[in-house]
Amino acid sequence: MRTAAAVHVAAGSLLLTTLAAAPAGAGTPTAELRGTATAAARAAAEGIDFGPCPAGQELPGTVRCGTLRVPLDYARPDGEQISLTVSRVRATGKDPGGSGRAVPRQGSLVHNPGGPGATGMYFPMMGVLPEWKRVAAAYDLVGYAPRGVGRSAPLSCTDPGTFFEGPSTAPVHPSAAYKRERVARAEAYARGCAERTGDALRHYNSLNNARDLDVLRAALGENRLTFLGSSYGTYFGALYATLFPSHVRRMVFDSAVNPDPERIWYRNNLDQSAAFEDRWADFRAWAARHDAVYGLGNTAREVQDSYDRARARLAKEPAGGKVGPGQLQAAFLKAGYYDDHWPHRAHALSAYLKGDPAPLVEQAQEYPEAAAEAENARAVYLAVECNDAPWPTDWAVWDRDNTRLARRAPFETWGNVWTNLPCAYWRAPRQRPLDVRAGSGALPPTLILAAERDAAAPYDGALELHRRLAGSALVTERDAGSHGLAGGANACVHGHLEAYLLDGRVPGRRASCAPHPEPEPQPASADRRAAAARPAV
Repeated sequence: MRTAAAVHVAAGSLLLTTLAAAPAGAGTPTAELRGTATAAARAAAEGIDFGPCPAGQELPGTVRCGTLRVPLDYARPDGEQISLTVSRVRATGKDPGGSGRAVPRQGSLVHNPGGPGATGMYFPMMGVLPEWKRVAAAYDLVGYAPRGVGRSAPLSCTDPGTFFEGPSTAPVHPSAAYKRERVARAEAYARGCAERTGDALRHYNSLNNARDLDVLRAALGENRLTFLGSSYGTYFGALYATLFPSHVRRMVFDSAVNPDPERIWYRNNLDQSAAFEDRWADFRAWAARHDAVYGLGNTAREVQDSYDRARARLAKEPAGGKVGPGQLQAAFLKAGYYDDHWPHRAHALSAYLKGDPAPLVEQAQEYPEAAAEAENARAVYLAVECNDAPWPTDWAVWDRDNTRLARRAPFETWGNVWTNLPCAYWRAPRQRPLDVRAGSGALPPTLILAAERDAAAPYDGALELHRRLAGSALVTERDAGSHGLAGGANACVHGHLEAYLLDGRVPGRRASCAPHPEPEPQPASADRRAAAARPAV
C-alpha cells in the first residue's frame, strides 16, 4: 500500500498524462478528466485484492474475484465511491501445443460483452476452450460487472417479482389502445427508475463506463490497456480510445455499434429493427431449405405462415400456460443473434404445430428465478442509453417513425419500441454524445470484427467506426450474421484475432473471410428421442 503522499504524487503524474491524451479539439480539460486521473492514481496504488469469488457468482475456484472502487461522479473523485466486481484468471504461460515452451505474459486482456447491462464476470472461464488457449497462455483474462450490473452498485427500476408477466401478447400491428397502454407502462417504468435511484441515476452512462475502464486499467497495473469489447462494449471502447488514446495498447471492436453521435441511440435502434427483418428472412430461407426435416414450408413465405399460425394459436391458448406470442417472439429474436439457435427454434416451432408444445415451452418460457437478473439488466440498459443522448420526447414521433418502418420490417420493430420507450419519459439529464475520432498516429493499430448481416449491430456501424479510427483494420465475415465473432466458429476471423492479440499484426486496412458454415438441421429422429427423454410439461 502506498502512502497518501505517494498517491497524490501519482495523481499529479497521471493527470498530466490524461490531459495530454485528451483528443484534439476537446477544449479545456474537464473536471471529469481530472477526476479520472485522480481515481486511476488511487487505484494504481491500491490495486485489486483478488480472492475467492462470491458463492452466488457460481464461478470455479480457478477464477479469482475482487472489487474496484470508482467515483460515482468523476467530477467529484473524492466523493461517493461505488464498487465494481472484477474476475481474473492468470495467464497460464504454457504453450497449449504441448511443446513445454514458456509463453511470455503480455499483461491483462479486459473484456466487456455488451448490453448495456451484461456482465463480463464469466469471461475468464473462456481460457479453457480450445479457441482461447493461446490467448489465455499470454494474457490474464479479466472480466468485470460494469456499474449498475450484478453486484456493482446494482440498478433496479421495478419489483423483479413483477418483471415477468407470464404469457404476453406482441401484436405486429398494435392498436391505438394497445399503444396507449404501452406508453403508460413506459412512463411508469421511467418514473420507477428515478424514484428508486434518485440523483445517482444520471451517473450511469457510457462516458462513465469508459472512465471506469481506465481506473480498472490502472488497478491492474497496466500502463496501457488491452481490451476486447463486444457489441455495446465497442461503443464505450471507442469512447475510451477517444478520451485516452495514449492509454491504448490493443483494442478489438467485435460487432461494432455505429458511434455516429446522430445515431446514438434512437436512430441506431431504428437501424437495428430493419436489420433484424433481414436476419429473420435468413432464418426463414434456411428453414424452407430444410422443409423435409421441419415441415414448416418450402418457401420463406410458407415458413412465415407457419410462424403466424403459431402466434395466433398461442394468443388463444398459451403453451403450457407459460408461452404466449410475446415469449415466442423473444425466443425467435435470439435466432436473429446466433444461427446456432436455428435448428432448435425450427424444431420447437415444428413440434408445436404438430401438437407437441414441450420443446417450445422449454425454449421460450420465462424462469422466475432469473427475473432479478433480467430486471437488473434492463434497468442498466435503459439507464445508459437514456442518459447517453437526447431521445424524442413526443410519442407522435416514435409512432410515426415506427409505423412507417413496421410496414417493411414488422418482425422486431414494435418490440424494439416497447423496450426503449421509457427513454421518451426519462427524468435524468441527457448528455450530448462524444464525437468518436482518432486521427492518424493517435492510436496504435486497432482491430474491428464484423459480420455483414449482423442484426443487433448492423454492418454500417463497423464501416463508420473504421472511418473514424485512423489506422484501424476491419475484418468482415461475408454473408453471415452472427453477433459476436471473437472466438467463434469462423477460423479465418479467429486467426486475425489471434495474430493481433498475440503479435500486434493487423491485415492491412480491410480483410474478408468466407462465412462459417450454416447450421445443420437436427434430424427428426433425434428430435423425437430428445422429446421422449423430457419430462411432461
